[in-house]
Amino acid sequence: MDFILEPWAWYVGGPLIALTLFLYFYFGQNFGASTNFETLCTMAGAGKVSDYFKKDWKERDFALLFVVGLIIGGFISSNFLISNQTIDLNPKTIQELSDLGFANVANQYFPDEIFSKEAVFSLKGFLMLILSGISIGFGTRYAGGCTSGHAITGLSSFQTPSLLAVIGFFIGGIIAVWFIIPNLF
Repeated sequence: MDFILEPWAWYVGGPLIALTLFLYFYFGQNFGASTNFETLCTMAGAGKVSDYFKKDWKERDFALLFVVGLIIGGFISSNFLISNQTIDLNPKTIQELSDLGFANVANQYFPDEIFSKEAVFSLKGFLMLILSGISIGFGTRYAGGCTSGHAITGLSSFQTPSLLAVIGFFIGGIIAVWFIIPNLF
């Protein structure tokens, strides 16, 4: 069990990702999750409202299994595989997060200031979730895919648009961490 609970070295995780990509490519599939939101909208009948959603969702059933696996894997790992919530963070990072108002820094993966029921169901938390969801949904469609699709599938197949998208993801992350988040908390 210790092997599963400890972080895996690059020489274990990297080949597993490569094997997964090989299997996706072999079976003619793309790796990524954002198209599944489109597929779920199609399944829910959004094609009656917009021609964009008039697609055969059964062509994407393979990818829907991927999302189901993500949900099940996330549940299993968060409930059974996180034995210790203590995080080994740089003391400067701990101080900076404490200065922003985070109380339990390095003692839990999901800060209560962001993920507690009180935070999520407050007006500020609810608006942040709505605006974040719309921004992510628009961004993934505008970029033609999500971070996993571009960074893993796109870069491994040498696609220039994926390289540009990944650079944009990093720039957006830097802007969020350095300018947006500090002004929200």
